[in-house]
Amino acid sequence: MAFLQIKSAGQIYFTKHSATPALEDISLSVKEGEFVSLLGPSGCGKSTLLSIISGLLRPTSGTVLLKGEKITGPHPKIGYMLQQDYLFPWKTIEENILVGLKLKKELTADKKNEVFSLLKQTGLYHTRNQYPSQLSGGMRQRIALVRTLATKPHLLLLDEPFSALDYQTKLKLEDLVSATLKKNQKTAVLVTHDIGEAIAMSDTIVLLSTNPGRLFCTFQVPLSLRRLSPFEARQHADFPLLFQQIWEELEQIEQNDSE
Repeated sequence: MAFLQIKSAGQIYFTKHSATPALEDISLSVKEGEFVSLLGPSGCGKSTLLSIISGLLRPTSGTVLLKGEKITGPHPKIGYMLQQDYLFPWKTIEENILVGLKLKKELTADKKNEVFSLLKQTGLYHTRNQYPSQLSGGMRQRIALVRTLATKPHLLLLDEPFSALDYQTKLKLEDLVSATLKKNQKTAVLVTHDIGEAIAMSDTIVLLSTNPGRLFCTFQVPLSLRRLSPFEARQHADFPLLFQQIWEELEQIEQNDSE
């Protein structure tokens, strides 16, 4: 049984006068511990698919299963990390990272220590008594990662979490997120427009076409890249070869759209 299974998912947006298909017949299986990236042109439905997986959006057709359980709404074992950190500005970093456990009434001394251990892994334990306004954008995204992992989600959804950061910070955060997810044996689905980011972080890359969004093709990232950190993978000889292959497929998608 697949850890995450999407079966013939489709999404249509209705108005009084029209019905616009956003996704059509999406079927995808993700193994436990796998890192999958969704790539494709703007408007291909990547973020819509992530919302369906999270349970925030009910698909017009099809189903989503997590460990065999049908997702019908927001799920306590699915974490969602967005472009913006959405930290509460009036709460300290410690209060922000513990808010999920408090809301679930699961905050114990042991779990608090586990979250602090995660905070130490990100190198930000010293900020626990500070406020978000005192931290840089990259630091706040690291805090957002700790907050997301604090409730021990089985599945982590990442919607372009590095896109608002400068390039150097982005590369450092890619390494940190990748190492943290591997250490904690997390399954993840990333939405990105960045081919390099998808290659550097993923086990599998899924390309979506547009109008409506459909599965176009899938790439398996070679082990030679997967066993390296994202930064190291970008320096490997296999990286530009895969980049070129994916680029050509994206060009084909755009060509098909223009016909």
